[in-house]
Amino acid sequence: MEQKKMSIGTLLNAYPDSIGGKLSDIISLLKKEEFKDTFQSFYILPSVFNTDLDRGFSLIDYEISETLAGKNDINDLHELNIDLMMDFILNHISVLSHQFQDIIKNGDRSKYRDFFIDWNKFWDGCGEMTEGGYIQPDQKYIKDMFFRKAGLPILMVRFPDGRDVPYWNTFYQEVIYNPIDPLALVKQHNLQYQTAVEISKIVNKALKEKKKPEDIDFGQWEEYAPIVREYLQANRSYLGQMDLNIKSPLVWDYYRQTLKKLSDYGVAIVRLDAFAYAPKEPGERNFLNDPGTWDLLQKIDDIASEYGLTLLPEIHASYGEKTYKLLADKGYMVYDFFLPGLLIDAFIRKNGIYLKKWADEIIENNIRTVNMLGCHDGIPLLDLKGLLPEEDIQTMIDTVVGRGGYVKDLHGAKNVYYQVNATYYSALGESERRMLMARAIQLFMPGKPQIWYLDLFAGKNDYEAMRRAGVGGHKEINRTNLSLEETEELLKTNVVKKQLELLRFRNTCPVFTEDADIAVYCNETEFIIKWTNVHGRVKLTVDFEKETYTIE
Repeated sequence: MEQKKMSIGTLLNAYPDSIGGKLSDIISLLKKEEFKDTFQSFYILPSVFNTDLDRGFSLIDYEISETLAGKNDINDLHELNIDLMMDFILNHISVLSHQFQDIIKNGDRSKYRDFFIDWNKFWDGCGEMTEGGYIQPDQKYIKDMFFRKAGLPILMVRFPDGRDVPYWNTFYQEVIYNPIDPLALVKQHNLQYQTAVEISKIVNKALKEKKKPEDIDFGQWEEYAPIVREYLQANRSYLGQMDLNIKSPLVWDYYRQTLKKLSDYGVAIVRLDAFAYAPKEPGERNFLNDPGTWDLLQKIDDIASEYGLTLLPEIHASYGEKTYKLLADKGYMVYDFFLPGLLIDAFIRKNGIYLKKWADEIIENNIRTVNMLGCHDGIPLLDLKGLLPEEDIQTMIDTVVGRGGYVKDLHGAKNVYYQVNATYYSALGESERRMLMARAIQLFMPGKPQIWYLDLFAGKNDYEAMRRAGVGGHKEINRTNLSLEETEELLKTNVVKKQLELLRFRNTCPVFTEDADIAVYCNETEFIIKWTNVHGRVKLTVDFEKETYTIE
């Protein structure tokens, strides 16, 4: 695939409610004199759309959220000469989508019957039917399969005829049993009213205690238990993200409509989230299948090209697997998930030798990157395997955890996937010097710099947000919502002022162009990056021992 031209201007990254509570509040901040010429692009996380769960990554549809933003906000950003990056989630959409709700309502008669993946149809002939109504695939087909959660990725969906049909569900799911209205039992099952009232009290109390229908003790009303349990099952609700069947022509209609809508919003770059889970075949890993993943990407890119969109596939994989290189060789932009850890490592070892190794590879192979420090997820660690020695990765983990970070793993398998959840400022020991050095290095590294809003304001680990989020809320440590009043005060601090100066320099200096020559040098504690083009030369010199930097 031929490489598309990519702007390398600075890229703000935030949720629409990260500052002030609405996208319009962020825009008001960007209009301030302090932010003049600091950002060329804005990656708005997907809660800007009509979503329900996962802070926006469970899409109902791609309409702009009425509670967080409006189409006028999108126009205002374009008037500020800020282009957009937005997400397109290929693998799944919400159970609240009209497509899935149509299945719940119409069952086999729904036009969307095969829009999602019917588990039993997918595994037909590859396993044994269980008493639970789903096929258990033979071990030879699933022994190498990558699952994001324990157990089979199934959501049992109640059809209008009373059947439970299993659908593929890689990510989040929740089955909700709704409280009983006594009048409904009277109307549907001809119970006496007072009997219905007493049963409803028992059932609704049990549901509040998170009991499932089969675990409810009906006491003296046990004779009515079967019809009441069936009533609860027939009227249950769902939350979750349902996997799309990419073999359905309707899914490809949906893909095209979505890309067109993003184009209509004026999007320049489309970040592809969870794309590597979408192609599925019995016996395959069902994550980054080859050639299915690349066939899917090519077809998506063909459509995106019609609308002038550039794709940024998002995937975490170890350096040793060379997935980033495979993407780059195919002409795609890639996320530089190595930089955040490499910088922390350089501060620890007081030497940028591994940072230089990676920078040289980007330059020599003409890899188009979007780099970053912090982001809405954690600081990537898996990605460094094969680039850094294992003991140095562990040292980095121990250092960041010692500074208040939290280790995230995939259902206990740290050797499969892990990251540290922390703000980047806290990961650097809440040192303003290190924060400014890290920002300067990021802005001089090859690629398009993505700036997490909380890094810009030197945000600290937010333990209270983690506590409020409860189990699984570790990511909230780096998602603090700032008020406009808080940002006004933070704009007066040295660490914020200096970062804005660096961003303005990076965004306006004519030497930072796509065709500039970049050279990197490393001599013990000193690390140097030079950019040169027809307009001149700029040089960054940092000393990891003295924790200083200069720009010429």
